[in-house]
Amino acid sequence: MTTRVLSDTGVMLGRSLRHVTRSTDTIITVTIMPIAFMLLFVYVFGGAIQSGTDNYTTYLLPGILLIAIASGVSYTAFRLFNDLQSGIFERFHSMPIARSSVLWGHVLTSLVSNAISVVIIVLVGLLMGFRSSAGVLAWLAVAGILALFTLTLTWVAVIAGLGASSTDGATAFSYPIIFLPFVSSAFVPTDTMPGPVRAFAENQPVTSIVNTIRALLEQQPVGGDIWVALGWCVGVLIVAYAFAMVAYRRRIA
Repeated sequence: MTTRVLSDTGVMLGRSLRHVTRSTDTIITVTIMPIAFMLLFVYVFGGAIQSGTDNYTTYLLPGILLIAIASGVSYTAFRLFNDLQSGIFERFHSMPIARSSVLWGHVLTSLVSNAISVVIIVLVGLLMGFRSSAGVLAWLAVAGILALFTLTLTWVAVIAGLGASSTDGATAFSYPIIFLPFVSSAFVPTDTMPGPVRAFAENQPVTSIVNTIRALLEQQPVGGDIWVALGWCVGVLIVAYAFAMVAYRRRIA
């Protein structure tokens, strides 16, 4: 049974990836906006921002990566909504395949396409002056956190794709998520913010995730931020997955 599910998921992943490769503008769009933000903040605002570091590109990069992922997962909701509207789900369910493989094909595609976007942005960051003394294990930890963050938001996107009544509705969920890094430690230290804003910034998930990634890349102690970051991601992932599966069963019932 497990072998069949894995095989069916592989087929669905291949199908979804082919759609992405035929529409490379999605990856380009996902990477262009974060890169534009990075250029803007480094070369326009960077001189006026007191981040407590000499290399603002290195300080900024973790938040830019989260923005890219938040933007990228919206395409999962978009593709899922289009599949539902086209009737292809009904055709798949009439075939002898594992029903969960249809969703997992979209989810794994999100992981792959967002990983490509992250690599492109890191390469651009290197050209702009990003530097890291992190070792292999630290980079693997960063990759794991980004993958977990992507997986978490992707299951939120699945809920949006299954429950939306229009393409705009399917992608609209990502807007507040893209905004969260701007009210966090991603661009400036939280201690420079006014009281109420600072309280929100220090207690929302993006700050702990950004702080963890930044500490890993700079070979600094991660402290308790890593447990807060993992707690947020795993908690939201479990809830989102549960709601997504309920919504999926209702749509295919």
